Amino acid sequence: MRYFVVLFFILLSLPVFSQEGGRTEISAKIIDDATLLPISGVNVININTVKGTVTNTQGDFEILAKVNDTLHVSIIGYTSVKVRVTSDWVKLKGNTKIPLTQRAYTLEEVVVNKYNLTGYLAIDAKLAPVKDNYRYSISGLPAGYEGGDRSPGAFRRVVSAIFNPADFLHNVFGKKSSEMRRLREMKKDDTVRNALATKFDRETLAALLGVSKDEIPEILERCNYSQDFIKTANDLQIMDAISGCYEEYKVLNK
Repeated sequence: MRYFVVLFFILLSLPVFSQEGGRTEISAKIIDDATLLPISGVNVININTVKGTVTNTQGDFEILAKVNDTLHVSIIGYTSVKVRVTSDWVKLKGNTKIPLTQRAYTLEEVVVNKYNLTGYLAIDAKLAPVKDNYRYSISGLPAGYEGGDRSPGAFRRVVSAIFNPADFLHNVFGKKSSEMRRLREMKKDDTVRNALATKFDRETLAALLGVSKDEIPEILERCNYSQDFIKTANDLQIMDAISGCYEEYKVLNK
């Protein structure tokens, strides 16, 4: 009988320890702060676990988290926010509402240049502008480096990488190893990948990597990616590019 009582109390305490020591499922509703209406399709990513989810048609979501985890909430057309998970939130069980503010966009002036085409393909092909970007293959590295006439100094950086590749990449990733280790987890989660595939603002990517938005172009330049790629690629392509460069760094650093 005594052993039964001890076992009974142990079983009762297991949910408590599980909730306090690990992550539990929390929920909330995302609403428009002006209309108070729910917003569907919002990407919610736990930065600490690099796991994500999306709100349903009622603006509701559920995600595994614990106290002091940070959630990154974003959707096109609204200002992204970071929300810290509190103990009260964990206890509320679905009564939490997160308001998002619509983002005002100012469209820049677009200039359309005119090309005097003749109708003859052989001639018009020479008149139309062509942006040449190249990937240089470096012996000993699993991937190449992007250059071209739109990437000033690309060939010089490639040459420096050939003669001193370890130092070339160490300055980029040496002080950000803990942040860059998240890349593998980011690539595993389909919700995170889908969210990044629709974004071009670098906000979510910067939050997940723990770097500033300004550092992302600098990292890609150090990895010899062209300005065309840096400006036009979506966040998922940027993440894969940084991940590939980081894998090269780890091989060379050994």
